[in-house]
Amino acid sequence: MAEELAMQTVVITGGTDGLGKGLALHYLRQGARVIAVGSTPGKGEALLAEAAALSADGRAVFLPCDLTSVRAARALVTTIEDTCPSVDKLVLCAQRYRLFGPRVLTPEGFEHSFALAYLSRYVLSHGLRHALESAPRPVIMNVGTPGTPLGRIRWDDLQLETGYSGTRATLQSFRANDLLGVAFGAVHPDTPVRYVGYNPGVVATGMPEHLPQPLRTLTKASFALFATSVAKAVAPMARLLDEPPAEPFTAYRTTRRLSLKGASFDQDAALRLHRLTAQAVDPARRPPAPGPAT
Repeated sequence: MAEELAMQTVVITGGTDGLGKGLALHYLRQGARVIAVGSTPGKGEALLAEAAALSADGRAVFLPCDLTSVRAARALVTTIEDTCPSVDKLVLCAQRYRLFGPRVLTPEGFEHSFALAYLSRYVLSHGLRHALESAPRPVIMNVGTPGTPLGRIRWDDLQLETGYSGTRATLQSFRANDLLGVAFGAVHPDTPVRYVGYNPGVVATGMPEHLPQPLRTLTKASFALFATSVAKAVAPMARLLDEPPAEPFTAYRTTRRLSLKGASFDQDAALRLHRLTAQAVDPARRPPAPGPAT
């Protein structure tokens, strides 16, 4: 396995912090080449310094990217394809919770959580498919909350123009990612890429830093009592990435494989969201606006 990993390329969004960084360091120790994508140059430099301490600096790459931008995510796909003949593992971890405060739109007009936590993963999953298919055993891991029955897709208002709340937007992005994994296999039935939706449970990451007080202090205290360490949480993720299931799409909560029955993984809903997303990110595919009434 170590010899195989020494020849592999692992791409990780959110790869400079939390679980993403934990996986990046794990695969650097195993001899793989790791491309860590993040939005904060200082964190990228810190990761590269840790890689150098592991004598892995030549195999660690930091690519800064604002993943709230569809245009930037597409440019990232091009950069990776131009740099790597193939990608063995794509791990989608980038997330920044906006549970409080007003609705925020990206410069491209998308609601922030929908753009960062879902649209970027859609663009990278489908955009890097050919690079993944060039690898002998390709796998995508989408880190979220499969198996959690909270949140729903607002089919008539995906950008939450009405009734917005940060919690509602965050939960919708999680449910959209469950459907993204289902749709990937359905629209690419002959692909060798295996897609894994993964719920790591409660992990002691830097997530509380983005919360307001006093919730930040309370969350840190609960993490100290109940959360799994990043080092411990990485182990089952790496096992799935190294030995992906045979089925096109599977979902796990830590080590427990989840049933794909029920609304969370409904294929009709997944294909509906896929069509709506394709139209949203590609203006050429949007239906024409209705003409004036006559």
